[in-house]
Amino acid sequence: MAPSLAQAYRRRWWMAVTSIMENLLCSAVLLGWGSLLIMLKNEGFYSHVCTGNVTEWASCVEQEEILNLGFTIGSFLLSAATFPLGILMDKFGPRPLRLIGSSCFAASCAMMATAAYKPEVLSILIFLAVSFNGFGGICLTFTSLTLPNMFGNIRSTILSLMIGSYASSAVTFPGVKLIYDAGVPFTIIMWSWSGVACLVFVNCFLNWPLESFPAPEDMRYTKKVKMSSIVTKDTNTGDMYVTPVTTFEETVGSSSSAPDCPYAQSSPQSAVPLCRSICSPILLWSLITMAMTQLRIIFFMGAMNKMIEFLVTHGDTSEVLKKEAETQVSFYSSVFGAMQLLCLVTCPLIGYIMDWRMKECEEENASTGTFLPYFAVTLSQKGNDYIWIAVLYSTGFDGGCFARAHRYPANHFGTLTGMQSMISAAFALLQQPLFILMLGTLKGDPYWINFGLLIFSLAGFLLPGYLFYHRRNLIKAKARNDANALDQSAQQDNRPLHQSGNGKTRTNGNAANGYMPNQEVI
Repeated sequence: MAPSLAQAYRRRWWMAVTSIMENLLCSAVLLGWGSLLIMLKNEGFYSHVCTGNVTEWASCVEQEEILNLGFTIGSFLLSAATFPLGILMDKFGPRPLRLIGSSCFAASCAMMATAAYKPEVLSILIFLAVSFNGFGGICLTFTSLTLPNMFGNIRSTILSLMIGSYASSAVTFPGVKLIYDAGVPFTIIMWSWSGVACLVFVNCFLNWPLESFPAPEDMRYTKKVKMSSIVTKDTNTGDMYVTPVTTFEETVGSSSSAPDCPYAQSSPQSAVPLCRSICSPILLWSLITMAMTQLRIIFFMGAMNKMIEFLVTHGDTSEVLKKEAETQVSFYSSVFGAMQLLCLVTCPLIGYIMDWRMKECEEENASTGTFLPYFAVTLSQKGNDYIWIAVLYSTGFDGGCFARAHRYPANHFGTLTGMQSMISAAFALLQQPLFILMLGTLKGDPYWINFGLLIFSLAGFLLPGYLFYHRRNLIKAKARNDANALDQSAQQDNRPLHQSGNGKTRTNGNAANGYMPNQEVI
């Protein structure tokens, strides 16, 4: 029942619009963890681990650590799964992965709703739920990134909107929290959300083809012409008339499926071996920058509520300050989600700037390296006003993290991008011990952790530094090659004699310009 590639091409605008909406509702929604955490605590998830007289809001440290572990696992799968998904998508296409992803997301919402009925017994389901949520979300995101191949010259624009909708999906849980605060039960919200994921499954089943979407440069559009005729009879005279009919059928396929150009040569990029790409200093320095960025942003999202709470209470446990902390945390979690919608603006803007202005690789990476310390410096300040700036910086990270991937060889793009995401996600697992350190030894004060991450963030300048050095060497090598080419050209121009098919021609140095006054035919 899957449509053909030609049918999918005719439905590409419907698929693009629905993919953007599906990314907003069902992809990286875990990035809005702060709002989900409030709802989980209010529903009593793992509240049974707390001892003593604990109010509904003032949960214990043990509960915070357990729930944050769930966020760590979910966010890890959200990034690390890209490596195996890239391999599977190259082999089976995006359709089966999208079906599996929407099923996993629907199952995750159903498990959260089920666990909410009896949280003292079923709280453990939250780990499986966030795991399915992260895996299902990245399946939907990763498969949607191939759809822009159907849009030719506006492929970059559609791709940036896909990335922006993925990053903006952090607004979903804050939006759900507003519905929750309005009095709608948590279970009803999650069952409804599971139903939305089922609609995503149906949409994929009806509209997504079995084949992968070929890139515009690999796309081959053909029209099959079918000649037929219609025979009609005049009832009055009995004469027979034959009317010729021509029908056209459009097909879309990959140009690689037919050897239309038998003399085509492979691009130089395709000859780059995978081992050479992996051992490239550019990739290794990029891994360091990406890993630090991932750890920085994941720790901020996981610990944002506790950071704001400490900025209000400063360790004081009085009821007045606790109430004020509750209000501030609820407000800033909503602000964080709402400002993530800016990713729909920043992602296309970043893509436009990179295409228009940042032609050199080191310029774009220098901007990312500068952005990371600014973010760390902002979080090191004491004051609620700086949270606004930190949240604004986080929207730039979500889109800027995709800036370096297009520099990879095309034949290893999926493998290298997936490997980079998996390694950086593994490094981001350090946010769990950092969170435990903040709540335990540091008594909720994130200052020294933010200061330490600021120091390590300076490693982001290693990549642009190496690129400046590498660019200078390339310029010197190009100058030497140009000089050698000029010398060889001069030597050929001054050659006194050369053979031709009709005989021998003696020339002087002006022969290279087409002017041969001293030509003598022997």
